Amino acid sequence: MKETIALIDDDRNILTSLSIALEKEGFKVQTYLDGESALIGLARTPPDLAVIDIKMPKMDGEELLKKLRKKTSMPVIFLTSKDDEIDELLGLKLGADDFIKKSGGFSIKVLIERIRVQLRKKNPSNIEDSKNVITHGKLRLDPSQLECEWNGKQLPDKLTTTEFLIVQELAKRPGIIKERSQLMDIAYREDTDIEDRTIDSHVKRIRKKFKKVDNDFSAIETRYGSGYRWNVS
Repeated sequence: MKETIALIDDDRNILTSLSIALEKEGFKVQTYLDGESALIGLARTPPDLAVIDIKMPKMDGEELLKKLRKKTSMPVIFLTSKDDEIDELLGLKLGADDFIKKSGGFSIKVLIERIRVQLRKKNPSNIEDSKNVITHGKLRLDPSQLECEWNGKQLPDKLTTTEFLIVQELAKRPGIIKERSQLMDIAYREDTDIEDRTIDSHVKRIRKKFKKVDNDFSAIETRYGSGYRWNVS
């Protein structure tokens, strides 16, 4: 079955060029010119992944992603014309799984590979130990369903696939420090163009999601200069 990619961008030329390239690669494509129409369309016909431009009329990409994340953990890749790292980190904090800059033009081939990376992570059969439920203290992780519980409660904001992989890697070996580079390898695998602060941004968002069910959540410990570990205490 063909996987479906939703493209949301107010630039018709970008929509056309990306649609042609993705269809040649065997994907089905949905296109939207603004956030409002996309929010309605994605609810009616959920795709496997969405590529969202940040700056759009009616509803921008950031607002669209906020609304989507209340209902779905579908992989999302942001497109932006900005170069400022703060904008990239903001996108990741909102729940984007990846980020592509359009400034100076961008490679459609690179975007397609980023899409494939996210879709491989989305498929539970491609997640290591997918049949093994992980439990440690209050934590319960079910890789086959990408579900996470804390103290018997589902997280109200579901972990994205990238966030789930980070939590899974830390929880598999409690007390063992995982360097940022190790977490980047797990979360992004084939993609090496990722900076350390990207992992920091993901971890901050993960903590925020756990704190919605437990304000005292402290299981993910920062080891300054080293990385992170799942606290065994």
